[in-house]
Amino acid sequence: MIDVRRWGRHAVAPVAAIVYFVFWVAASWGRGGVADNSVVFGLFALAIGLSWWMPSTALALVLVVPALQLLGLAEAPGQDTWTAYVAIALVMFFVAVRPSPWLRLAALLVAGVAAGLASYLLTVPTLTRPQSWSTWVGAGTAGLRIEFSLLMAALFGVFAGAWAIGVAFASIRRVLVIRAALEATEVRFEAADLELRLAQERARISRDVHDALAHSLAVVVSQAQGAIALSTARPEVAEQSLRTIAEVGRTALVDVRRLVERITQDDDVTAPRETLADVEGLAAAMREVGMQLDVVVEGEPGDLAPSQELAVYRIVQESLTNALKHAGTTSTVSVVLDWRGEGLSLSVRSRGRGSPLVAARTGASRGAGVRGMTERARLAGGWLTAGPAADGASYEVTAFVPTRGAPDSTRASSAPVSSSTTASSLGPPSTRPHQEDPS
Repeated sequence: MIDVRRWGRHAVAPVAAIVYFVFWVAASWGRGGVADNSVVFGLFALAIGLSWWMPSTALALVLVVPALQLLGLAEAPGQDTWTAYVAIALVMFFVAVRPSPWLRLAALLVAGVAAGLASYLLTVPTLTRPQSWSTWVGAGTAGLRIEFSLLMAALFGVFAGAWAIGVAFASIRRVLVIRAALEATEVRFEAADLELRLAQERARISRDVHDALAHSLAVVVSQAQGAIALSTARPEVAEQSLRTIAEVGRTALVDVRRLVERITQDDDVTAPRETLADVEGLAAAMREVGMQLDVVVEGEPGDLAPSQELAVYRIVQESLTNALKHAGTTSTVSVVLDWRGEGLSLSVRSRGRGSPLVAARTGASRGAGVRGMTERARLAGGWLTAGPAADGASYEVTAFVPTRGAPDSTRASSAPVSSSTTASSLGPPSTRPHQEDPS
């Protein structure tokens, strides 16, 4: 595709040269001076036309023309043709528009020399006479030299003014180009930011869907299997399991509906979120399934942001779901919330049929459970590890979330507690083994 603006910039100087030449031919036509001044008009027009494409040649030409006039090889400027030197100003403008600093400096020097030559030609018009030079340097010519100096200053001012306009025009054009580039970069940054936000939103939706459905479906499957096994021998247990399935299903439906409302609306900031107070209700629901679950709170609860409380709740929910899924309904789980530090240290230790340990050690199952919990802990300002416990028979999830106002050093140095150890005895998370839970 042709760049119209680029070719338009290159065509300005040739068009100006054509207009210049036609104007002077038309102006001299009636006076019969076209043939006499054709060399001057032609060379000046050529200099203007080449000032953008070949600036060095154009600068040489604006010196050649007055030099030829000085030597008598071209028509000297007259009363009607001396304004043809406006071509030098046009050349200065087009050369100064170019970004080369050396060309601009050369153009300024050429402007000074050309102004001197033109001034001499205009103040001493009889150059072909031998006495002209002696008249110029002889005594009693102070007024002539003053006239020459003033005219040279005036011409150089005109040429330098055109040069300065060209430099200013180039600066403005460069500013406009930079601004356009910055605007284009800003648009790309906005697009990239939008893509990043969309990716983060998709990740958040994925985690919320996982949290809302995985726990409930695990409970439903466990209760359904128990109801099938005991439907003949103990029908009352099967009836209770069906009630539990119905209740868990309704809860999951409400959670999914709330999630869909948050996705389709922008008012999810005011939507109710789970807090640490809901952990006990979560534990009660798991006990109804048959899990032996203890929740221990040590120390005085600290100040956590609502998003941090939601993160801790989701981590506990995911840990219990994994224990139910892999260790069965008869698993034994201990949840410890320890506030005796610069934040909340969380430990969820589960023991059952051993399947979670086997899956974790062999890597037979890989899911988004631990990755999601780790991300939630990181966004809450803390950390999380998961893997076999020190006794070799249990699976343990440990996490730490700093309270608001806690120093940053606690995020790396504090460690979660288990049911039998303190936070300080476990060491920082960088020294703890990190293994993925099979969820």
